[in-house]
Amino acid sequence: MSGTGNKQDGRGRFGAMVSGLAVAVGCVLFLGGFAWAAVVYQPYTIPTDSMSPTVRPGDRVLAERIDGSEVRRGDVVVFTDDVWGATPMVKRVVGVGGDKVACCDKGGRLTVNGTPVDETYLDRSSAVSGDGKAPASPEGFSATVPRGKIFLLGDERATSLDSRVHLQDAGQGSVPLSAVQARVDAVAWPMDGMIERPSSFAALPGGVSAPGPLPLQLGAIVVGAVLIVCGALYGPVAARLGRRGASAGRTR
Repeated sequence: MSGTGNKQDGRGRFGAMVSGLAVAVGCVLFLGGFAWAAVVYQPYTIPTDSMSPTVRPGDRVLAERIDGSEVRRGDVVVFTDDVWGATPMVKRVVGVGGDKVACCDKGGRLTVNGTPVDETYLDRSSAVSGDGKAPASPEGFSATVPRGKIFLLGDERATSLDSRVHLQDAGQGSVPLSAVQARVDAVAWPMDGMIERPSSFAALPGGVSAPGPLPLQLGAIVVGAVLIVCGALYGPVAARLGRRGASAGRTR
């Protein structure tokens, strides 16, 4: 009898140790994931429809805090510039320092240094051009981006107030890299998920930016939550099974 009791006590201690370890690791992952995300990302609410259909008014997005040197063509960025009204704005980077950005070619496409860019994120169905699609910009334009600056357009080209409006300003509508505060990585609400980097810019020098760490952070939070729940349940379940086993032993 005493040997059986010691064996059950040993199992109980081992189970309690496993349960406590699972909860401890789960707490580290769960809280660590939230803390990591809070350091890396800032939430932002989209105020206008200038970036439709990629993001729409009222969408709650997560923007990764970045330095201006990390900006690449195709990025959707949050920036603040005094010339543009000194209020946070969200636009897409289509040109970086040294680029010549123009629109439109015979297919109605934007060109960067003479290379046509297929902007799959645009809704080009509202009007008809030669190829059956609306042009990438209702009005033609051409601009050369100074070094250390970026050229920005909204995805809703018909209504967006972007670099095209400031073409007569110094820098032909470009914004300093230092004005960039963050890069939009995902739409948190509604839960539309990650915003993909446009492959149309990948072939240009510098390529596109790498996705942010949000999937890893969410994975850590989910795994942490599972470990916490499983660890917390293990103790009561093991104790109940132990009582059933002891009761069965006495019956025999």
